[in-house]
Amino acid sequence: MRCPLPAICAWLGARLLSLKRKNVSSPSRPLRILIVIRSLGGGGAERVAVDLAEYWAAKGRQVTISTRADASEDAYDLPPSVDRVVLGLAQESRGLFEGLCLNLRRVWRLRRLIRRTRPDVVLGMMTTSSVLAVVAARGLRCRVIATEHTHPPVQSISGLWRYLRKKAYPQASKVITLTSGTAAWVEQNLPGSKVAVIPNSVRWPLMPADPVVEPPERHGRLRLLAVGRLHTLKGFDLLIEAFARVAAQRPEWDLVILGEGALRDPLQKQIEELGLTERVSMPGRVGNVGQWYEQSDMYVLSSRAEGLSNTLLEAMASGLPCVAFDCDTGPREIIRPDIDGVLVRPSGDVSALAEALADLMMHSHKRQMYARRAVDVKERFSPARVMRLWDEQLRD
Repeated sequence: MRCPLPAICAWLGARLLSLKRKNVSSPSRPLRILIVIRSLGGGGAERVAVDLAEYWAAKGRQVTISTRADASEDAYDLPPSVDRVVLGLAQESRGLFEGLCLNLRRVWRLRRLIRRTRPDVVLGMMTTSSVLAVVAARGLRCRVIATEHTHPPVQSISGLWRYLRKKAYPQASKVITLTSGTAAWVEQNLPGSKVAVIPNSVRWPLMPADPVVEPPERHGRLRLLAVGRLHTLKGFDLLIEAFARVAAQRPEWDLVILGEGALRDPLQKQIEELGLTERVSMPGRVGNVGQWYEQSDMYVLSSRAEGLSNTLLEAMASGLPCVAFDCDTGPREIIRPDIDGVLVRPSGDVSALAEALADLMMHSHKRQMYARRAVDVKERFSPARVMRLWDEQLRD
């Protein structure tokens, strides 16, 4: 009886060659990406998530965004090519035990989604979503990229989340930070983490959205603009105090603070006590902030802490001379001192801020010089350059 082994080997060889040819000739499947974030409400990380989803979907990748909150909180629209999955469980816990149970359910639902969609890359946006993504994807065939969008030392997260972050981030394939200062903090405090820096891009031109609030006529007056949540970290109390110190010397200037938040009443009281109700206004949140940049003469960032300020980028792209506190991270990676803006040191010093504001208010030639160079941020932080950095991480 003839040995069948040569015939079997010949058949296997032909079969393998056929499979190889089929694999070579057929196009590879598109990269699958799952973005995990709490909501699509107004915020820098939320905007970045939507921009990344839109960009990757346009490049033919299969993109899914998972949110815990439903569409009722959305401030940004997703393109039709991006799938949206609402996991629920967006509510805050009322204690340690309830929090543990809630997060176990979040991990379980997210893990089911990862198993169903089989992403190649899971991208966690901000601390809690990044930690949940690392835990939920454990043991599954995907890479997890974590992100930090604020500077961790000033984050208001519980000790439990800080502990979980310390354990989870070294297991991520990469931790993305907005600034080199935050990257240094992660490397020092979360040993084992593999860190890369990718800044936010500047969105330009700025498209108007609701609510539209028309800037009032200036009638020859000059406008100092600030934009942000009415929150302690934004330092608007420091800004109002600094403006009060220069208001009498520069009677042609007014201060406008755009934004909304829990500190509206205390800030309004401070304005009234300083006798500035005719010079300082807080119109609230506006969707046409680009129009306000265009109709202002100078921008100020008084934050006690920052990640990478989108409003500072937008103001500079609009051609505004800018003054900013040199806090631990953020402004120093955007403003080039004595080239396109002013960094105020020490950070948080009201007298130093007042002096910097008074100097620029007094010297229009300085404002014009900074304004001409400020628009360089449109190239330095262009979407094309920032997206290339993200693509490098996906190819890693």
